[in-house]
Amino acid sequence: MNIQIFGTNKCFETKKAQRYFKERGIKFQFIDLTQKNLSKGEYQSIKAAVGSMEALINENSKAYEKHFIKYLASKEAVEEKLLEFGELYKTPIVRNGKKATVGYCPEIWKEWD
Repeated sequence: MNIQIFGTNKCFETKKAQRYFKERGIKFQFIDLTQKNLSKGEYQSIKAAVGSMEALINENSKAYEKHFIKYLASKEAVEEKLLEFGELYKTPIVRNGKKATVGYCPEIWKEWD
């Protein structure tokens, strides 16, 4: 397994995901979205795995309002904002190769063994 956890240090769900993998002795790489955002390739891979761009957007975040996401005219404009501002994502985003989940999903992670 090659686990990557994208999230923030302040996110409770991200901390739960990290603890889930630590307790099982599974190594993972943590990427803090406040420090480093998803690359375009990572974003495309995760979007394909979770099914849509909308599944990745945290509509309850302050950043969602701050960047006027719901008023943007095109999906391309929203994707540009996502690639620019990591605080717009729902977290944690857990990735294992081509598979990915958004949120705390231990029932799915169990199947990744």
